[in-house]
Amino acid sequence: MRRKLWSEIRSYILILLAILSAGFGIKGYLLSSHFIDGGVTGISMLLDYVFDWPLALLIPIINLPFIVLAYFQLGLKFAIKTIIAIVGLAICLAFFPYPDITPDKLLTALFGGFFIGLGIGLAIRGEAVLDGTEIAALLVSKNVSFLRVSDVILILNIIVFAAAVFFLGIEPASYSILTYFSASKTIDFLLYGLDEYTGVTIISDQNEE
Repeated sequence: MRRKLWSEIRSYILILLAILSAGFGIKGYLLSSHFIDGGVTGISMLLDYVFDWPLALLIPIINLPFIVLAYFQLGLKFAIKTIIAIVGLAICLAFFPYPDITPDKLLTALFGGFFIGLGIGLAIRGEAVLDGTEIAALLVSKNVSFLRVSDVILILNIIVFAAAVFFLGIEPASYSILTYFSASKTIDFLLYGLDEYTGVTIISDQNEE
């Protein structure tokens, strides 16, 4: 009983840290440079930039169908934790006074992606997700063994980044793609551990040779 209680407490701590980290990545880095993330969050950011619709409302509204899918496919407990994570992120973006960290575009893309990826990975560790497309990705990767969560998310994000090229231009879209890859590698590290990092290191060493 005590172990189960600690497991639940740990889960909600991870979700809280996920919200704060992702909020920092989005508001502290990406928003001022008009870069986007992938998935529902990226779509919401794109709509915010183009139409000036409130990001804090767009995120939970667009995520709603995926939350329903989570309830039917992954269970009530997962759906509740995901609602807490997504609504928590929206509240965090609306009210938490994150500073604008840097105008440097490369640092914005790399570190914005890192903190978003950290948030996504922590949320998954806490048995929730921060973005509806991650629900679809989790379901696909669960049934297709050779596809990891980050692989499925990349496939789903192609259309999002194509739209970013059209609405924001090539440069912001390019940095947004770099943001995604930074987030993706951070997710891989959190979900798959040091083996993923070691693989990247080996490839880098070979390239230097």
